[in-house]
Amino acid sequence: MSFLYHTLFFDPLYNVLILLFKVLPWADAGVIIILLTILVRLIIYPLSRKAVLTQVKMAEIGPDLARIKEKYKDRAEEQAKMTLALYREKGVNPFSGILVIIIQIPIIFALYQIFLHFPEVNSSLLYSFVTTPDHINTVFLGVLDITAKSVALALLAAVSTFFQFQLSMKGQTQPKGNSFGDNLTRSMQTQMKYFFPVIVFFISYSISGAIALYWLTTNLFSIIQELVVRRKIKTT
Repeated sequence: MSFLYHTLFFDPLYNVLILLFKVLPWADAGVIIILLTILVRLIIYPLSRKAVLTQVKMAEIGPDLARIKEKYKDRAEEQAKMTLALYREKGVNPFSGILVIIIQIPIIFALYQIFLHFPEVNSSLLYSFVTTPDHINTVFLGVLDITAKSVALALLAAVSTFFQFQLSMKGQTQPKGNSFGDNLTRSMQTQMKYFFPVIVFFISYSISGAIALYWLTTNLFSIIQELVVRRKIKTT
């Protein structure tokens, strides 16, 4: 498992990061992290785009799902069959967004390990065609040392997380019933909307400004991507 993690995530991210410093010697660490984040988001773009499309479709079929739930509320097996039939009819895979989340977990963990000792460069981890840069400027835009903790970046990461979640839930109807499942769904949505940004703030602040900047860039990319995808859907 460790071999796969290093082969697929840690080593490639580490080497791309160092390579960017060599290719763009004028760029500071903050600019490099933004570029690295954009590269990562472009790589997983097909999956994240599919997740956005699924969110939009789930919002569209929300009233149909509510009718099925009400009609078969005392017949769980029939309700499940009709729900699956609706998903097939509309071409919706409600679990498509989970893959994007699963992929991002090792990426965030790898970046955490990378920035834990940043800007120190471990040459033993570099590929043969990647060399150690002569100098790494860690002061973002000449103002902020991103190797240190940053309240401002952590707060921006948290706020952007809130708006990103707000946008992703746009058009989706909350369950109005009083069943355990409905209450659990409402509770989960509320926690994701308000508590997750708080968690993002504390994680971003406790590690370094580098992680906060990565999270902020990721959220901004996701917000722009979702707005573009939703606009394209409306115009087609």
